[in-house]
Amino acid sequence: MNGKIWVFADEEIDVDIVMDMEQQMTLKLFYRNLNKELYVTLVYAKYDATERIKLWDFMYHLSLDMESPWLVGGDFNVILSEEEKYKTLPVYLIEIEDFAYCVDICALYDLGFKGILHTWWNVRFDIDCICKTLDRFFENQQFLDLSPILKVEHLIKYGSDHTPLLLSCNITVQVKKPFKLLNFWTKHETFLKVVKEN
Repeated sequence: MNGKIWVFADEEIDVDIVMDMEQQMTLKLFYRNLNKELYVTLVYAKYDATERIKLWDFMYHLSLDMESPWLVGGDFNVILSEEEKYKTLPVYLIEIEDFAYCVDICALYDLGFKGILHTWWNVRFDIDCICKTLDRFFENQQFLDLSPILKVEHLIKYGSDHTPLLLSCNITVQVKKPFKLLNFWTKHETFLKVVKEN
């Protein structure tokens, strides 16, 4: 919608756009080789707190009917606690409370991260320097029940005031292996006996 959220998907994944709005894009993904469906909401929230209320409302309404695994991530443009901000300017608790309430009412769990704490820097130094943790990923219980191993890593900033986030997902899948017979086993003296017993 706004050209700020781009999605590239592997050809093994069927992608349906559920909703494309100014502050978010929600996708339904179907992994053909796993026979699994999940939802992903990618966020690029507005700087203005009153504009973000529209995003929180959308997420709340989406969560009401969400029975599938759901992953939510991106730039929320607000911190979740005072510790996620470094230096100057006051923290507006009402903004934090609105975001925290949205996360709570949507029953989302923060995935945490590895790497530097702050994902945004105002590119100033000394007393004018401000750093915040604005970018993150969340999952719902159904996604957690899939038991994938999800890891979020804050990478090094390059060419942007935001840190890129790398989300790694490792879903262990039991694949049925095709039966293979090596001909030399048929010549083994106990071959027929083992076949009969099994």
